[in-house]
Amino acid sequence: MTCKITCGYVSHQIDADDDIVLMVGKQIVVDYRHQKGHEIVLQVLYHMYSLTVRSSVDNSSCSTVLYEKFLLEVSKSLLDTLPASDKSFSRLLGEVPFLPDSALKLLDNLCSSDAFDVTGKEIRDAERVTQGLGVVWSLILGRPNNRQACLGIALKCAVHSQDDIRGKAIRLVANKLYQLNYISGEIEQFATNMLLSAVDQCAAAAELLQCGSVDERGEREVGSGNASTSGSQLSEPSASGIDSSNTESTSNSASVVSFPEAQRLISLFFALCTKKPGLLQLLFDIYGRAPKIVKQAFHRHIPIVIRALGQSYPQLLRIIADPPHGSENLLTLVLQILTQETTPPPDLVATVKHLYETKLKDAAILIPMLSSLSKNEVLPIFPRLVDLPLEKFQLALAHILQGSAHTGPALTPAEVLVAIHDIVPEKGGPPLKKITDACSACFEQRTVFTQQVLAKALNQLVDQVPLPLLFMRTVIQAIDAFPTLVDFVMEILSKLVSKQIWRMPKLWVGFLKCVVQTQPHSFPVLLQLPPPQLQNTLNKYGSLRNSLASYASQPNIKGSLPRSTLAILGLENESHMQPQQQPHMSNLHSSDTSVRGATLT
Repeated sequence: MTCKITCGYVSHQIDADDDIVLMVGKQIVVDYRHQKGHEIVLQVLYHMYSLTVRSSVDNSSCSTVLYEKFLLEVSKSLLDTLPASDKSFSRLLGEVPFLPDSALKLLDNLCSSDAFDVTGKEIRDAERVTQGLGVVWSLILGRPNNRQACLGIALKCAVHSQDDIRGKAIRLVANKLYQLNYISGEIEQFATNMLLSAVDQCAAAAELLQCGSVDERGEREVGSGNASTSGSQLSEPSASGIDSSNTESTSNSASVVSFPEAQRLISLFFALCTKKPGLLQLLFDIYGRAPKIVKQAFHRHIPIVIRALGQSYPQLLRIIADPPHGSENLLTLVLQILTQETTPPPDLVATVKHLYETKLKDAAILIPMLSSLSKNEVLPIFPRLVDLPLEKFQLALAHILQGSAHTGPALTPAEVLVAIHDIVPEKGGPPLKKITDACSACFEQRTVFTQQVLAKALNQLVDQVPLPLLFMRTVIQAIDAFPTLVDFVMEILSKLVSKQIWRMPKLWVGFLKCVVQTQPHSFPVLLQLPPPQLQNTLNKYGSLRNSLASYASQPNIKGSLPRSTLAILGLENESHMQPQQQPHMSNLHSSDTSVRGATLT
């Protein structure tokens, strides 16, 4: 039998044997594109459909079965014979007089059903998935009676476990279907329900995603009492099934979704946010109660959405101005994304500053804005930045030192060190441990906090009244980091002697540790101490006595020392004796100009 079979002949065979009709269907497809196969198939289908209308109930049922068999046979043959790029299958489903559930099931399988080879390995033709979703798009536009069923297929694919299927379906739903007013509400409700099921561990999600075949949708629709936002029901796979108002939060439950599962459930909603920024409000509202895994999934998606919206989107600024409780980490992430590759605009900076000053006293939210703030704006909040966890302070420090292309850094490295030392724990500042950690974080950046920077900062700090509590600790850290600063440090120590450092007990301990660490360079400084303080030092650090006495016994030094100092060193009674050769200062220096490390606790 050839493709020249006429519609009349086929119609005659319909009443004779349905197996012959199936054979006819296969034969027509052999040269479907180059002959009038499409027209013949449509004529046959319309003839069969007319029989279902005109016949009695029993005959109508038989005609309906035969109609489905013929349509399915032709459809399967088209899929088996023609490439995925061919539009014949889409055209056929779009122009037949009636689409039975079995045809929609075939389309559903084409889009999303798992396929396996003989070894059990999963196989899938990505082009066939694209073809199937393209047919879904065409049918939604061209067949209103089948719109709900086709939308159900698209939404089912949009939460598919396979990334490639889900990605293709999300692009279809977000970029095309969501733009259609007559189904946008249902799409948004479905995406919202999926999001909430991930956050709240709603059991209804599992039921929703284990839907049966398309031809069962009528039974489910009758049994379902949930309506979508537009007032109509989605057919199989149903978009109803989750009532977001009745979901029970179980974020503390032991049964939490996996990261891939969370990704699967929330991806569609995030895609819709790029089309409707107002949906972001819900993300902020529910963030606080989301399990950790779901929050991680949020963090994976949010950069794409924020970059798509840009910095000054009005809806986004409104959310930033008044973020819900519990969404602080999400807010900080959003601000980081907004300022990653560009200077934050003035309206964003103003919004964040106002939030910090009026509602959210968490300095972390200011970190992304620091590069745009002036010195006078940074200094008042600096203690709160130091009080942050160390990794956040380090991030804040980077923003402060980076500054903007227009204004430069808010603080220089030397000013940062001075600002850290100006913090007083006893006056409501951060704990001492936080301050010392912040100072150590600066010393870790040797290329930024150079010895020139340290010298400049120490020169400013040594003149402060009172001296900062951590001053001597920083002096010791400086000499540990840059041993070549030893001569400069000796000048600092001499200034401290003139300031009667022994009257400051906490700093005096550090002073003594420093002079011990830096001997013999510190011998001239030690000899500047009043006799009581020198005696106290030698009593505490007995190992200093002999080497200091040897240094002091040099004629050019001994003659300048008071008798009380000589007495402490045991040199007073040696003035009438023949001077013995004493080690020269240069010999004390020649062995090693480096300074041994010490830690101030």
